[in-house]
Amino acid sequence: MKIKKTEFPEGSVLSTEKIIFDYTDSFKGEVLDTEGNIGTTEIGRAFFTSTPQWGKKMFAFRNSIVKMFGLKTGTDHSMAQAPDDFKLEVGEKVGIFKIFDKTDNEIIMGENDKHLDFRVSILYDKAQGSRKTNFLTISTTVKYHNWMGILYFLPVRPFHQLIVPAMLKKMIGKLEGK
Repeated sequence: MKIKKTEFPEGSVLSTEKIIFDYTDSFKGEVLDTEGNIGTTEIGRAFFTSTPQWGKKMFAFRNSIVKMFGLKTGTDHSMAQAPDDFKLEVGEKVGIFKIFDKTDNEIIMGENDKHLDFRVSILYDKAQGSRKTNFLTISTTVKYHNWMGILYFLPVRPFHQLIVPAMLKKMIGKLEGK
């Protein structure tokens, strides 16, 4: 299964706002959905259970550093739900992510913090018409609020561009039942 960097999808809820973001990226992969039973709940569950082990370790390291600067760490689980319990309702919190929007084929989640805001779009583009291929695209947007946001994202960006394709590949494997 091949994951490739792609243009920001025009079909995304976020596409109308993409000019206001300081950073965007998108990664896309083909999904075999022969039974047509993949919905946003399955996609969300696959997302939240597809972080590679090395990514979890990096996130824990990140939390230990940013806590000193008063940034959100995502370690307060009092309001967060476990991936098996969520319904992906707008306003719901799952891990560090707040659900901002949800359509039949897209989930928009992210967080607002004092240094930057970010959004993650998971868009499931089902085959239509003569096209027989389904695609899953993860897009990320970042809006900096100050120099601390720029400084924060500088070392995060290269790791982000490694972890998202790895997660997408794992997600597609789970959705295809492999």
